[in-house]
Amino acid sequence: MSQQASLPDDDNWLLDDNDGEETPRPSEVRKPWKVLIVDDEKDVHTATRIALRGISYKERPLELLSAYSGAEAFQMLQQHQDIALIMLDVVMESEDAGLRLVHRIREELTNGVVRIVLRTGQPGQAPEQEVILNYDINDYKTKTELTTQKLFTTTIASLRAYENLVSLEKNRQGLAKILESASDLYQLHSLREFASGVLRQISALLDIGTDGILCVRNDNMVGRPELEILAVSGAYEYLAESGDLSNEPHLEAVFQQVFKEKRSIYQHPYDVLYISSRNRREFAVHFMPQWPLDAVERDLLNVFCQRISAAYDNLYLYNQLRSAQEATVVALADLAEFRDTDTGDHVLRVQKLTDAIAAEMAGDNHYPELMTREFMDMVGMASILHDIGKVATPDNILLKPGKLDPEERAIMEQHATIGAQILAKSAQLVEGASYLSLGSEIAGGHHEHFDGNGYPNKLKGQDIPLSARIVAVVDVFDALLNKRPYKEPWSMEDTMKYINGRAGTQFDPHVVAALSRLVGEDRLPVQFGD
Repeated sequence: MSQQASLPDDDNWLLDDNDGEETPRPSEVRKPWKVLIVDDEKDVHTATRIALRGISYKERPLELLSAYSGAEAFQMLQQHQDIALIMLDVVMESEDAGLRLVHRIREELTNGVVRIVLRTGQPGQAPEQEVILNYDINDYKTKTELTTQKLFTTTIASLRAYENLVSLEKNRQGLAKILESASDLYQLHSLREFASGVLRQISALLDIGTDGILCVRNDNMVGRPELEILAVSGAYEYLAESGDLSNEPHLEAVFQQVFKEKRSIYQHPYDVLYISSRNRREFAVHFMPQWPLDAVERDLLNVFCQRISAAYDNLYLYNQLRSAQEATVVALADLAEFRDTDTGDHVLRVQKLTDAIAAEMAGDNHYPELMTREFMDMVGMASILHDIGKVATPDNILLKPGKLDPEERAIMEQHATIGAQILAKSAQLVEGASYLSLGSEIAGGHHEHFDGNGYPNKLKGQDIPLSARIVAVVDVFDALLNKRPYKEPWSMEDTMKYINGRAGTQFDPHVVAALSRLVGEDRLPVQFGD
């Protein structure tokens, strides 16, 4: 007899199950094997339950279910998709009810893993060779030959076969989910968004609830807790405000143990995964499966942790690249502002208001084909390059305290073309969209007018890049509200009257409407005006 399966002592197997036994703790309770008895004779159910009483396999008990007809059994199989073994009678409400049920299980339910043992008291009704050849069953027994010992042997053999099939299916489905989830994680661009994605994917991988915590370990980071919560879900959402595990001392101790030993720990219900990355960041994830995880599930989680680590490394490199690009943009903007000190804070206000208007328009579903995640991430930062071309404008024109004459104005207007060309040339060194390519659009198009009367190319309507149409409004809005060498600041009322009056001519009406709403609802992202 296998050491992993147990049969009650022959002298005691009819005693009450609870005699002399302690109630197991929740952490020791393991998911039972579901066995469905299908027979129209009540005595058969009773005898089978007595014979299988107390049996366990791999420390998991049996849960015996009963159905008294093929139709009732089919309904039960629809409700319990994790039934491991069916002990099935042939003759019930009809002479072939059991055989019909076999066909429905395999064909209608497409359940190929449940083990089916056909038991018959009338072997002449279903000859063994014919049934084995024509129906997808796993064993054939007459009721008279099923002694207690043989029933035990048949049950354990069936459960072992079921377990192997389920393991193979779990591996197949789990690996498919890992590949799918890893692809999703590669699309996430912030650490907290990434952390929330990990919790969702673990829940999907194990088909469990959403309760979970993901922590990062902060070594020698001043002002940050040693164990910082990055994402919570389900029952742990109340921890989001505190950001640490001080309210969960037992769980905090398990997290500390995981980081100290640098390994995953499975102490159901305190299961915690350990994840490390190439840049030496360490993460731990706690989740709450209903039952202790089996070997297949742990192996899948180990593979998933490797994918999470690779995805985080990708996120880290992405953020490093993005930071480098942002540093380049800021340096270029500083270069342009060095000669025109009145515009220093101007570009920062333009950045924040550009982001706010883009978000407002996206919420109204304007230009959805253009409002991509990439666009929303970059348009604000790119907007600070809108006047980069002024580096080529002579000081006597750039710093002139009064209005420009026509010749001076023509020279000033060249900054749009010059800025677009400088940034476009640099953008060619970066594959795909970048701050530089978007900045080139803005620099070259933020003085174009919606009706085609702007400069430098007299573009009209949606031929003007969306980024430039937004910055065109933002640039004028901020310039009017603030003092310049050639003008005094305007009031908010006069400024909005000017901008609203040019909706559809100088400005995109949707951009103007978004700005008007932000002003009217007092939701401007920064203070405008002196």
